[in-house]
Amino acid sequence: MTLNKLEILGMEGTISNYKQGRHTIHLKHCIIVFPSITNRKEANKLIGRTVVWVSSTGKQLKGTITRAHGNNGAIRAHFKKAGVPGQALGTKIKIIK
Repeated sequence: MTLNKLEILGMEGTISNYKQGRHTIHLKHCIIVFPSITNRKEANKLIGRTVVWVSSTGKQLKGTITRAHGNNGAIRAHFKKAGVPGQALGTKIKIIK
């Protein structure tokens, strides 16, 4: 499946987890899964895009897609400032730019 720019904008995904190691959890780095992206090649096309997560109070947190995560189409996004709260795990996130 090839993605054009109109399909990428507004695409919704799910925050699945934080980036983590054996002893550390990186709260500013999130792993995001988009249902329409199934391999690493398609995930690499999203690098540099901006994603936004909207909290229940309406506050927006913006992040940047930095790289692919694994071979099945998951991506890694970096959020500035304080990172993403735990309530965001399992919720929707959207590509805006």
